[in-house]
Amino acid sequence: MQINEHLINLVLDKSNLKQQVFNSTKEAFELFRSITREVIAQFKERNAMEHRNVEFEFTDRGDFEFEVKFAGDVLVFVMHTNVFEFSRDHQVMKSPYIREDSKRSYCGVIRIYNFLADSFTYSRDQDLGYMIGRVFVNYEKHYFIEGKRELGMLYNNFGSSLITSESVQSVVESAIEYTTNFDLLTPPYDEVKLVSVGEMRYDLDKKSMPTGKRLGFRFQADTD
Repeated sequence: MQINEHLINLVLDKSNLKQQVFNSTKEAFELFRSITREVIAQFKERNAMEHRNVEFEFTDRGDFEFEVKFAGDVLVFVMHTNVFEFSRDHQVMKSPYIREDSKRSYCGVIRIYNFLADSFTYSRDQDLGYMIGRVFVNYEKHYFIEGKRELGMLYNNFGSSLITSESVQSVVESAIEYTTNFDLLTPPYDEVKLVSVGEMRYDLDKKSMPTGKRLGFRFQADTD
């Protein structure tokens, strides 16, 4: 019995493409890891020189995750191990870059999340974090970012944006800048004015009052 030649080519070609995308994304992620480590090291050096008591810390969390802590914030970078394609109605699919070669629409994804440092320090598992950006990388090492403010507005030219040390450093710095300007706001009074005896007795902070930078509010960047 002879297997359909079209099916053989389809499976082999698609598998090879996805492997190329994965490899390109993994290389990009390792570049994010090394550049972020260097950026945090420079912050620590400057902090020590000026005798300031600000905490800067880089932590590896395995092959596909690392985090950085600065002041009261944590940024977590996570690479997804699967390959994705943009939906047909996504704006990227309308670009000449994709129309010239449909394989360019297959991408790996690196997500950037922002959490409060105290959420981890005090094991407040109910606290909320925010994905401030996600980086799409294709087999040609072109990238596109969906994100908030500094991230989403500056890095959205898929056809000309290449993953390099310089571009990665720019993205990392923009993520830190956005996070620093993304302040913790008090939730509306009416949402927190009542608390039960049980909530008070069983640890108000950890068990029943989740904290997030925009808890009870719309994400500030969504309203600008």
